Amino acid sequence: MAGSCCGSVRAVPRLDPGPCNALTQTASGLLVPATALTGIAPGTAVGSARSVDVDVQSPAAGSCPETWTVGARLTPGTGEAFGADANLQAVASGTWVATGAQVVLPEAGTYDLSADCFSHINATTPWAVAINARLFNVASGTPVPGTTRRIQFGNINDPGGGTVMALQNAGSLNTSLTVTGPTTIRLEGQRQHVGFNDSTQASLAGPRLGFTKVAD
Repeated sequence: MAGSCCGSVRAVPRLDPGPCNALTQTASGLLVPATALTGIAPGTAVGSARSVDVDVQSPAAGSCPETWTVGARLTPGTGEAFGADANLQAVASGTWVATGAQVVLPEAGTYDLSADCFSHINATTPWAVAINARLFNVASGTPVPGTTRRIQFGNINDPGGGTVMALQNAGSLNTSLTVTGPTTIRLEGQRQHVGFNDSTQASLAGPRLGFTKVAD
């Protein structure tokens, strides 16, 4: 299309009809596509592999230029708790005792859980005693499957007996757990009298329990 002004002829620009042009020329004027950015609420997902939340901060109304701020974050990244030593001798053999190392997984998702502790057994020979540890789901009232670990085992039968022995050992456990909402997990310990004399002291000490969210 051409027009004239003051005896001159000028070309009226037209939009490139190529598919990469986002603008549209219509009989009533030029259409410019509008873009609206929204974030994803914590704990929701757009796909099974997402492990971060996307935050979008919109510009103030009427600002020029319009500046949008977009960021991403793990929600939350990690958490950790330490507990007091658990006296396993004060209860019957086979009884699970909470250590006080307890965390709250804050939202739905998959978490890597890790726990560390050390055990102590004091007994007079001959004795056979084990100390075990596990994770317990407080929300459901059930053990976390596959997390029971033997931290220490002693089977001492010296000739004549009567020897007082104090032994310690370090242990750890790791697992992945998927939850559907906020979930409380704790570390527990257990003394198991296997045979001969029972222990006179048994504890699960220095307990630590931590988590890292790895997926929604």
